[in-house]
Amino acid sequence: MTLGNHQEAFMQDVANILAYLHDNGYTVRGGDLQRSKEQQKIYFNQGKSKTLKSNHLLKCAVDLHIFRNGRLLQDKHDLQAIGDYWEALNNLNRWGGNFKTFLDVPHFERNIQPYFL
Repeated sequence: MTLGNHQEAFMQDVANILAYLHDNGYTVRGGDLQRSKEQQKIYFNQGKSKTLKSNHLLKCAVDLHIFRNGRLLQDKHDLQAIGDYWEALNNLNRWGGNFKTFLDVPHFERNIQPYFL
């Protein structure tokens, strides 16, 4: 697959998760989708990211701020079913709540780094 194909498939999965969230009573606010290398370096230096090779650089990651009854959900346990749904959409999809070294619950990505970064 080309990078463009991955970006298109990723955005289809984003549409799927947004529909899933809305169908299940959640509201969503968007965060970062595309980042410049300079912005990624700033986040890395501030400790907001653990890598300089984020899939945000490839437009294959998005931060979704998910709410239930007006409350921002930030606890992994509140979002685990959503993360599981995301990862079930495609074997390349990863949810930041399942990261081993850095908990990043708003983060939803298609892990294509080995191929393009």
